[in-house]
Amino acid sequence: MSEEAPSNQELLHDFRWLIGPEGDRWMKRAEEDGRAEPAVAKSLRRELSEQRTHLVLEQVELRRRGRLKFADAQRMFFTRLALEQATDQVVAAHKAGRFPPGDPCTDLCCGIGGDLLALAGRGPAVGVERDRVAALLASENLRRLGHGEASVAAADATAWVLHPAGCWHLDPDRRSNGRRSTQLRWHSPDQAGIERLLASSPHAAVKLAPAAEVPTSWQPRAECQWISRNRECRQLIVWFGRLAEAEGQRRATILRSDALDGVPEVQSLSGRPGKPREAADKVLRYVFEPDAAVLAADLTGALAQSLQLQVLSVGGVYLTADRPIADLGVACFEVQDILPLDRKRLRRLLADRRIGRLEIKQRGLSEDPERLRRQLQLRGEAAAVLILTRLAGTVQAIVARRVQPRELSPPQSVQ
Repeated sequence: MSEEAPSNQELLHDFRWLIGPEGDRWMKRAEEDGRAEPAVAKSLRRELSEQRTHLVLEQVELRRRGRLKFADAQRMFFTRLALEQATDQVVAAHKAGRFPPGDPCTDLCCGIGGDLLALAGRGPAVGVERDRVAALLASENLRRLGHGEASVAAADATAWVLHPAGCWHLDPDRRSNGRRSTQLRWHSPDQAGIERLLASSPHAAVKLAPAAEVPTSWQPRAECQWISRNRECRQLIVWFGRLAEAEGQRRATILRSDALDGVPEVQSLSGRPGKPREAADKVLRYVFEPDAAVLAADLTGALAQSLQLQVLSVGGVYLTADRPIADLGVACFEVQDILPLDRKRLRRLLADRRIGRLEIKQRGLSEDPERLRRQLQLRGEAAAVLILTRLAGTVQAIVARRVQPRELSPPQSVQ
């Protein structure tokens, strides 16, 4: 490996200082200082360099933000970009459950170790990361969280020699040209590089953005799984070889978890893409919005069929029924009013009901929700949901109440 440029070497040296005892002491001091950041920075700079002051204060901030993804964020180390790209521990644990327990596994482009930590929890694991700072932090995160038997190599994923019978996970860099992209040709490794890895070891999981374009050549021989957590679609995983449970199929997996270190509720739906071909004659008492993973996987039709729901409009995503349904795959709303999207009429109706908090939902329309919210001049303490959708050629406004899960019981007819 070629020598680092002096500036990179210095940065790496400072990160090594940061993860050591002195770094811990300075971070604790910064965390416990109750003053505003400029005052804390001024105090630290009396004894630390500008770079180390920055690293200490940044790490305190990143650990605070990291609590949304990792229960042990306070013991971990991050870079800003690596934290943004890291898989949260709920999703990572779910994915790791597909890898054979006890078998060796390689995590290529492991970043600071979001997926690697979960993979190390089920068996021998090694991470590979070309960014030497990220590799250093991933190794320290493994050590601090009790996975000292796992290791991290500072190397290029495309040059790594995989075991032919082993399993591997890859999170390619989506910013190799400086801008985030959903096209594999701009990833690193790109499609050709991933194909070479697959040729050497066919049992793999490739992590992509939910909106990524899956190559046509992959679709018959792989399983595509979209994973959401708490109604936000987090990633698309393309499973190959013995890690694929249903080649050629799409799967939407929904995770609900309030605690990062708890056991999430899990529900999966598999099928072929497509929406229902027939629409309901009218809006029934309840309207349903499919989970983000279902929408990303284009499995609205499969969901509607499994729950015996009707679509509101041909090609649309909102579903309707005359009964409430408790299912992780949908959010349930009880319809209160339906009217054409006439701003004056809608403003009067909301004013009469004293609705001051309005959640606006729309799909496939060009309405600007924030602009509409200002036009409606909301006042009052009541809350409602406004669903905008095209019905019979016109945009309709459905005023509804969000039905909370505790109000529902699972329907007997749904498997």
